[in-house]
Formats: sequence, structure tokens, C-alpha cells
Amino acid sequence: MRTTLTVARRELAGYFATPVATVFIVIFLVLQGALTFNLGNLFTRNQADLAPFFTFIPWVFLLLVPAITMRLWAEERRLGTIELLLTLPITQTQAVLGKFLAAWAFCAIALLLTFPFVIAVNLLGSPDNGVIAAGYIGALLVAGAFLSVGAALSAATKNQVIAFVLGVAVCFVFAVASNPIVTDFLSHAAPSLAEATRRISVIDRFQDFSRGIIGLRDVIFFATFIGFWLFVNTLVVDARKAA
Repeated sequence: MRTTLTVARRELAGYFATPVATVFIVIFLVLQGALTFNLGNLFTRNQADLAPFFTFIPWVFLLLVPAITMRLWAEERRLGTIELLLTLPITQTQAVLGKFLAAWAFCAIALLLTFPFVIAVNLLGSPDNGVIAAGYIGALLVAGAFLSVGAALSAATKNQVIAFVLGVAVCFVFAVASNPIVTDFLSHAAPSLAEATRRISVIDRFQDFSRGIIGLRDVIFFATFIGFWLFVNTLVVDARKAA
């Protein structure tokens, strides 16, 4: 575990050694603020809650998280430093987990910086801060799910742009899997597949968190989802190393 945390600290420091961290956080805060206060009408709803904030945050992550993960492995492969990394006394699993934890910690920092939203609704009224806390936990799990997908796809290519596009596309599939347009179409074409798509919908699983409900099934889903894609990431890195 110590080796994994060492890799995570190295990667996290790398974010803040360049303007990437500042640019991402600024874009995230501005975009989330504009959606929450303008489109979400936070001040005119006459309700002291962060429902608009949690409505938009999965879609903001859908666009921005692949921008974080696109460089995780693609940049290492392009620069040829992946061979150096994997010749160190660490396993592929430790390297994959360390990089993922660094990216996840970075997303957690971005989420923490949205604390003015929480202060604002508390000044406007008396919100249920337990519901807000559950929403933040759910948002962090959504970020982790998208990060695990993006990291696995980044390991499959040297091109960061391709890694970004693939990340957005695949995450979008998991985001809209429970959308009525998708499920209604599949219910006629393949009823069993329609039910399966509902079960793998990241957005659908997030809804209970945004309502203040932390369900064991949803937590297990996110843990399994993240674990699966990290396993895929390890397999891809191992295959690239062998090649």
C-alpha cells in the first residue's frame, strides 16, 4: 500500500506542477456555478437545497474527467516513460491504483472547492446538510467511475485526443443507459437488454445519493464498476508492456 501511495503522491504533485490543475479547477467551478445558479435557478426556486448542483454535476464530470485521464497513460506511452515506470520495483496493479487514486484525489479537491455553494444555501435557508453530504459522496463516486473508465482507455492509446474522445463516448453510454429513449427502444428490440442497461446506469445509481439515500446496492455497484475498469486498465498495461 505504501508503494501505491507513493505513486499517487507523485502523480498528484504532477498535476499541480503544471497549469493543468488550475485550468481544470477554474473551468469546473465556473461551469458548475453557471449551470447551478443560471440554468438551475438556485436563487429563484425558493428552496434551500443543492438539487440543481447535483443535477448537473455528473454531466460536467462526463466532459471534464476524461480531460484528466487522457494523459494518465497516453502521455507515459508517448514519452516512453511507461517502460521506466514499470521497471521500478512496483507491480502493474500498484501503478494503476496509484494513478487512479491521484486522479480521484484531484477530483475530490475540486469538489471541496465548491464549499461556497453549501454556504450559500445555508445562508438562504435551513437545508438538510445530510442530504447534501450524501450528494457529495455520490458525486465523488461518479467521478471515480468515470475516472476508472478514462484511465483504462488512456492506457490503450498514445494519443491523448483519442483517449479523451473515447473516454467521453464510453462514459456517455454509461450515463444515458437508463434514459427513457434508450430503454424504450431496447424494451421493444431486446427486453432483457433493456433491463441490463438500467442496472449499469451511473446516473441512475447517483439519483438516490442526490436525494440523501446512501444505499448499499449503489455503493457496491460503484465499487464493482471501478474495480472492473481498474482490472481492465491493469490488463491493458500488462499487454502493452509485453508488446
